[in-house]
Amino acid sequence: MAPAAPPSFDVSGLLQALQAASLPQQHTQGEWFMDTGASGHMTGDQASAAPTHFIPGSPDHAATPQSLPSIPVDTISPATQSPKPSASSPSEAGALPSVFRYASPTVTRHHMLTRAKHGIFKPKQITNLSTSTTISPIPTSYRAALKDPNWHHAMLEEYNALMSNNTWCLVPKPAGVNVVTGKWIFRHKLHPDGSLARYKARWVVRGFTQEQGVDYDETFSPVIKPATIRVVLSIATSSSWPIHQLDVKNAFLHGNLAETVYCVQPSGFTDPTHPNHVCKLNKSLYGLKQAPRTWFLRFNNFLQSLGFKPSRADTSLFILHKSGHTAYLLLYVDDIILTASSSTLLQQIIANLCGEFSMTDLGHLQHFLGIHVTKTAQGLFLSQSQYALEILQRAGMEHCNPVSTPVDTKSKISATGGSPLKNGTDYRSIAGALQYLTLTRPDLTYAVQQACLFMHAPRESHLQLLKRILRYVKGTMHQGLHLTRSSSSDLVTYSDADWAGCPDTRRSTSGFCVFFGDNPVSWSSKRQATVSRSSAEAEYRGVANAVAESCWIRQLLLELHRPPPRATIVFCDNISAVYMSTNPIQHQRTKHIEIDLHFVRDKVALGEIKVLHVPSSLQFADIFTKGLPYMLFSEFKNSLHVWDRPG
Repeated sequence: MAPAAPPSFDVSGLLQALQAASLPQQHTQGEWFMDTGASGHMTGDQASAAPTHFIPGSPDHAATPQSLPSIPVDTISPATQSPKPSASSPSEAGALPSVFRYASPTVTRHHMLTRAKHGIFKPKQITNLSTSTTISPIPTSYRAALKDPNWHHAMLEEYNALMSNNTWCLVPKPAGVNVVTGKWIFRHKLHPDGSLARYKARWVVRGFTQEQGVDYDETFSPVIKPATIRVVLSIATSSSWPIHQLDVKNAFLHGNLAETVYCVQPSGFTDPTHPNHVCKLNKSLYGLKQAPRTWFLRFNNFLQSLGFKPSRADTSLFILHKSGHTAYLLLYVDDIILTASSSTLLQQIIANLCGEFSMTDLGHLQHFLGIHVTKTAQGLFLSQSQYALEILQRAGMEHCNPVSTPVDTKSKISATGGSPLKNGTDYRSIAGALQYLTLTRPDLTYAVQQACLFMHAPRESHLQLLKRILRYVKGTMHQGLHLTRSSSSDLVTYSDADWAGCPDTRRSTSGFCVFFGDNPVSWSSKRQATVSRSSAEAEYRGVANAVAESCWIRQLLLELHRPPPRATIVFCDNISAVYMSTNPIQHQRTKHIEIDLHFVRDKVALGEIKVLHVPSSLQFADIFTKGLPYMLFSEFKNSLHVWDRPG
C-alpha cells in the first residue's frame, strides 16, 4: 500500500484568509504561532496570553474573547477538528490550516495609556557581556604586527619611548659609512603564574653588522654573581630589612655612545618627509654590541654621585654606608634589588633613581631573574618551579614518572658509551637550561655537571642520564632554597673530591659548599683540570678551590660591613689533606702541587682559614661529587636547606 501523500498547503489561500479576517481591536497585539502538538510549550508572549484560541474564518471567528470556550493548550493539535466554515465565511477564499492558532493577550481595560496600547514597541538589545581571552599570537613580520591592535599599540609605545629619549636624529646618509640594520622583536611578557602581563615590542638593531674599531670597541659588562645575591638576601633576612625590586624601562636606551653609529629608521615608522635619511644615534639601542656596557657605565656614575661605592669583590654590587645606615643595590642588566637598614633611606634612594631614569618600583621582592621569592615566618623561600615546568614541557616530559634521586650510585658514565644521538641540539638545550635551575637547587648541581660534560657529542647513555634528572625535577618541582634568619655570621665550608672518578681521563671531581651562618650561599661541582696521583692530592686540590671561594666571600662580607668574627673553617674528610694544610715540609708526593700548597698554607698562617677533619657521614659536599643512596642523599639535601614550599 502506497504511503498517503502529505496534505497540500495552499499559500495563496492562507494569505487571503489572513487578509479577510477582521479581528477585534483588543486582539491586534496577539501572536500567531504554529501548534506542533507538543504539550504546554509556548513562548513568553504565548504564555502571557489568555487561554482563548480560535481559527480565523471559522464560525466562532467574530465572537468576543468572553464568549469563546476555554480550550486547554494541551488539547490543541493538528488533529483538532475545526467547525466546518459556512459558505459566507472568509475561509471560502482559502481556509487557514488547523495547525495555526491565534493567541490573544490579556485584555487591559485600565484607563492609563501606554506605548503598547498604541502599538509602540522598543526592540530588545541584548548586550554581550562576555570578554575575549584570546591572546594575539606573536607576529612573523612587522606588517602583520601593524594589523593587530595589541601589537600595533606595543610598537607605538616603543617608538614613542625612543623619540622621547632623543635616541637619534635623522640625517642624510653620509657616503661610505656603515649603516646598521634592525628589526622588530615581539614577545609575550608573562606573570610568574604564566598568565599574560603585556605585549612587548622592541626595535633591535643587528649588532652583527657592526664593524669593530669603526662603530664599537669595548663590549664587556659585568652582572651580579649568584653567590652575591644569596649573601645579600641572607643579611637582609637576618636583619629584617625591607627588600624592594626595581625595573628600569628601556634600560639600554639610557647609555651614552662614545662612537658614531648610524642605523636605519624603524620599519613601519619611516619619516614620510625624509624616507631616505638614516638615524644618527645619540643614545644606545638594544642589539648594539656596546649597549650593555654603556648602560652600566651610566648607571654606575649616577650611583656614585649618590654616595654608593662599587664592590671590589663584585662590581655589580653597590654599597652605601652613611650616618649609621647601610644600603645594598644589586644590578643584573635592568633588574635591580635594593635593600636598606632604614625604610626612609630606601624610599629616598628609590625617589632619586626614579627621578633620573624611567623606573618602576615593583614593591617587595617577589620575582627576580625567574626566581619566585616568598616571604615566610622563618625567612625567604626561593623557588624556580615555573621555570622547571617550562623545562619539562620543552622536553615533553611534564607527565613522566618521578624518581627519588637525580643520579644512581653506579660509576660515572663514559663519553663513548652508547650510540651517538642523531641530533644533539635538544640535549644541549635542555642541559643548558638545567644549569640555571641550580641557582636555587644545589641538589641538582652534580647531576647537571655530569650531563654537561657530554654536550659536545651526546650519546644514548647521556640522554638517559638527562631524562633521569628531568624525572627527579618532576617529583621535586615545588622544592626550593630556604634562607632562614640566622644570628651567626660565621663562614663554614665543606670540601670533597672523588678521586679518579672519570672512566675516560681518570680526572677527579671536586665539590664544595659554603655556609654563611645557617644558609648555603655558594656551591660548586667541577671536574679537576689535571690528573691527581693520589686521593690526598685530589682532596687537597678540592680544598684549595674551597679556600679560594671562602676568601672571596670573606672579602665580600668585609665590604658589606659584616666581617666574619673568626676564621673560616674548611671541613675535609681526608686526614692527609688536613695535615698538608699545616705541614711546612714538602714531600715527594706533593711538591708538584706547590702553588696550591703555598696558597692554602698562607691563608692558614694568616688566620683566615682553618682546615679540619670531618667524618664522611657528615660531609655534606659528598652530594657534589658522586651519586648517593636515597637516605643519605635526602639527609644532605635537607642540610642544604632544599625543602618543600611552605604552607
